[in-house]
Amino acid sequence: MAKTKSAKKQARQAVHRQALNRMQLSRLRTHMKKVEAAIASGNKAEAQEAFVAAQPVLMRAATKGYIHRNTVARKLSRYSARIKSFSKS
Repeated sequence: MAKTKSAKKQARQAVHRQALNRMQLSRLRTHMKKVEAAIASGNKAEAQEAFVAAQPVLMRAATKGYIHRNTVARKLSRYSARIKSFSKS
């Protein structure tokens, strides 16, 4: 357990940051699941809407360092390609 005043403060800050990180990752996963579900349903309009809603959330997560920027780029690219493929089918 922390003994000094500064160590106690650092412990409090760590708990707060952990809560924020969990919240952001949960939000990120929720948006990704919505896009996946919309793509699986086969409805292009719904999938496009979910994708547009998820883009800023993913980009913000990359900017803030919750997830690597290349991972975000890869996911957005793959989601976009899958949604575009609906028109060809």
